[in-house]
Amino acid sequence: MIDTRRLRTLRAVADHRTLTAAAAALYLTPSAVSQQLAALEQEVGHQLLVRDGRGVRLTAAGEILAAHGNTVLAQLERAEAELAAYAAGHAGEVTVASFATGIATVVAPAMTALGTSHPGIGLRVRDAEGDASLTMVLDGHADLAVAVEYRGAPREDDERLSRVPLYAEPFDAVLPRSHRLADSAGIRVADLAEEPWIGPYPGNPCHEVVMLACEFAGFQPRVTHSSDDFRAVAALAGAGAGVALVPRSALRGVDLPEVVVLPVAGDPPTRRVFAAVRRGAEQHPLIRPVLDALAMAADRARPREDPPQLLGVNG
Repeated sequence: MIDTRRLRTLRAVADHRTLTAAAAALYLTPSAVSQQLAALEQEVGHQLLVRDGRGVRLTAAGEILAAHGNTVLAQLERAEAELAAYAAGHAGEVTVASFATGIATVVAPAMTALGTSHPGIGLRVRDAEGDASLTMVLDGHADLAVAVEYRGAPREDDERLSRVPLYAEPFDAVLPRSHRLADSAGIRVADLAEEPWIGPYPGNPCHEVVMLACEFAGFQPRVTHSSDDFRAVAALAGAGAGVALVPRSALRGVDLPEVVVLPVAGDPPTRRVFAAVRRGAEQHPLIRPVLDALAMAADRARPREDPPQLLGVNG
């Protein structure tokens, strides 16, 4: 019989592509991971991994087993959820990994609402970028992620995760108040092709959104300054260091009088935010109320569609 712990190890290696990274995610040593995989290969009678540069990849047999493993592990999550419901254990802690603006927009309001509707459920919040939070859920380091859609993100039909859409928001252009286009009613991304840019670091999903928006506009931005903190990005823009594209909610309530925030004309780049849990866990009596509270918070805080005011960052 196949050991489910070894299936989890195989999935971690498939996700992380190196034994060292998989071992760190599972809190094991690389040698322990190697031993578990060797034992799994003996159990199934097939080679499951091959070397691929500095990492490893699954063989065809490994891909087949990993796909079945996702189904098995999801069913185990469902079993745990049903047992928890049977025991009526509606008290406990849920770990939520979310990027900073997601914490402010939906996680903190959901925490407040749960304090009234489900006082037995506590949230433990971990600040993580939109892509890192999904890995934390898959590795078992978080129960729920508030994440951002990005190229390479697990698809909606991914067997490992169950997703709930929360909200979508456009990116706005942030310019120094002295900029030649500061009095415009709106701006095209192409209008900023020759400007120095300020933006998130590569690896941040918002970096990819900005790069794609510029690519669609026909140019590659000259990124001069980098920060994952959008308040810092806006402050640099106010100091005349460059221009930026920023998600609309990221600067809500921030007083930065030296910049103007303009809507992007046409089809603006958009940040799409969703919640994700391990597939099978979505009906767990601790997790389901959190998902519902996040969806309600997103509905109440849905970013306004009206353009930002030209006199500063919109509140």
